[in-house]
Amino acid sequence: MEPKKSTKSDVSRNSSLFFAVGLTLMMGLTYLTINYKSYEKEAIDIGQVDLGDLEEEEIPITQQQLTPPPPPPPPPVVPEEIEIVEDEKEIEETVIESTETNQEEEIVEVEEVEVEEVEEDIEVPFSVIENVPVFPGCEGEKNNTAKRNCMSEKISSFVNKKFNTELASDLGLSGRLRINVIFKIDKTGNITGIRARAPHPGLEKEAQRVIGLLPKMKPGKQRGKAVTVPYSLPILFQVQD
Repeated sequence: MEPKKSTKSDVSRNSSLFFAVGLTLMMGLTYLTINYKSYEKEAIDIGQVDLGDLEEEEIPITQQQLTPPPPPPPPPVVPEEIEIVEDEKEIEETVIESTETNQEEEIVEVEEVEVEEVEEDIEVPFSVIENVPVFPGCEGEKNNTAKRNCMSEKISSFVNKKFNTELASDLGLSGRLRINVIFKIDKTGNITGIRARAPHPGLEKEAQRVIGLLPKMKPGKQRGKAVTVPYSLPILFQVQD
């Protein structure tokens, strides 16, 4: 059966082509519309400048003052006569003699000069000294340890006998009191450099007095030489109320 209409007269045959062309035209028109810009005339017209409103500036006329030149310096004063005075004083020249010797001079022999050796006051602690100081009555002990113990016992006994224990109660002190005493046994065996610290100055003076009464000892020795030996002694006693 043959179709009634001709294929050439079919409108829907090229519809897709027409749709694409129309879509392209619409997109181009939309792009131009979006990017279109307009400018005001007043903003564009910047090539002309109106100078009529500017006021003319008046420049003041100044006159420069001319300073006069300084006056010329006065002429130098020339003395009438110059008198030359002769120096009548004779100056004695100092002659410096040479200290160098010649071969003809005799060389004087210089006698030997004795230089005295100054002994240094060396202090060695009581705990490390080779030969401890010997308290009177401890000479018969055999070694250092025995002599050290004997000396501590003798000093403690001496202090207990000589110290005025009633002084603390007279000063109004009570309880357990401690006095730290430091002194030195010098190279000759004498007691020197006595210092004391106590709760009251009266106790310090009493401790110094008692330590000053210690007898002369045999000095300590280090490497065969007599040296100074420091000694520390704590004194403790209880004051009964």
